[in-house]
Amino acid sequence: MKGFKTILGAIAVAAMLSVSFSASAQENANRDENGKIVRGAYETNGFWSNWFIGLGGGVNTYWDKGQEGLNIGIAGEGFVGKWFTPCVGTRIGYKGVTDRKPIPIPGNTDEKNRWFAHSVNADVLWNISNTIGGYKETRFWEFVPYFTSVFYDHVYDTGGEKKMNNLEFGLGFGLLNDLRLSKHVDLYLQIQAVMVRNAALNANPEIFLSLLPSATLGLMFNLGKSNWDRHTSITPVVIPVPFTTDQYNALKKRCEELEAENAALKDRIAELEAENAKYKGLKDGQTYIYKDGEFIEVNCEGKKSGPGIVYFDIDKSTLSSREKAHLEYFAGDALNKDSKVVLVGSADKQTGTAAYNQKLTERRAETVKKLLIDKYGLSEDNIEIKAEGASNNIFDTPAKNRCVTITLK
Repeated sequence: MKGFKTILGAIAVAAMLSVSFSASAQENANRDENGKIVRGAYETNGFWSNWFIGLGGGVNTYWDKGQEGLNIGIAGEGFVGKWFTPCVGTRIGYKGVTDRKPIPIPGNTDEKNRWFAHSVNADVLWNISNTIGGYKETRFWEFVPYFTSVFYDHVYDTGGEKKMNNLEFGLGFGLLNDLRLSKHVDLYLQIQAVMVRNAALNANPEIFLSLLPSATLGLMFNLGKSNWDRHTSITPVVIPVPFTTDQYNALKKRCEELEAENAALKDRIAELEAENAKYKGLKDGQTYIYKDGEFIEVNCEGKKSGPGIVYFDIDKSTLSSREKAHLEYFAGDALNKDSKVVLVGSADKQTGTAAYNQKLTERRAETVKKLLIDKYGLSEDNIEIKAEGASNNIFDTPAKNRCVTITLK
């Protein structure tokens, strides 16, 4: 029993080392651009792809109930197999094993008793490295457990001319460690344990099953196409459909109409860009008054703004309906009954004498003052008037200088 535990412990250590090494050997070849492991899907290879053959040799033993120690012999093997996917494959093989220690045979006390066996095995392989880590052609170490079914032909040599044959069937499992040497050559280390009916090895009827462990080392040769290709995105094939002459002409006409519409849209875009050009430089959250093609900033916070401005026609001191609307907008937006303002009346210097323009600007300022008092409720005491005649022509055209500006104190 102690020997059996030793064998299982060795198998477990080999398995852990193999999985650990395989997991640490990941490279970008089996990952996408985001570093995520890619596990398929893979294109199906042809019949002659992904075949392999192997040759190796090693040691074997057997263990059964009541046995003391292990009987160590030699083993030689050969196999051929095929991978159906990067993770699943199968193989069949031959193994010849022999035992180097005499075994008891009832009725025969010859110490030269020996046994050897011919066996044919069929295995199902599972590549855990490709299953967990994704297929990678250049991975150095691959860990492949497998299930095996074995047909044994055991031959007992008693040391003389007498020989005994036992045919038995066994089941077991194994661990195949595949070490990549080149694209077509691998080194493998294999550990296997098979359970077989004891009559194959020992004539003692009290013992029903025996365990046949073995370990082999050898070379494996990959034949034909030995790698796998992942599926790429498939672009649908567009099959051209014949057109009649009328259909072709209709499509051509429609294309011309769309091109004309596109040109018209481009022109409209250009117009809108030109229209929007005048809005460049305006500040988000700032209020403006658009007047005579210009934007005038209006400060609405606390009913303060300035300056406001209204324009008069030449030689007039009354406001047009349009300018009254401007004044109403300004007063409603910027003034209240407690607001204090300064009204500055102006006239253009291109018309009238200085004395006449002085009187004209006074009348203009009074007009605005009266509207602020009567219509918007400002106190007369809070309104200051400055009539500057034509002395303050600060604008570039006469029409702009015929005005009254309203500035909050």
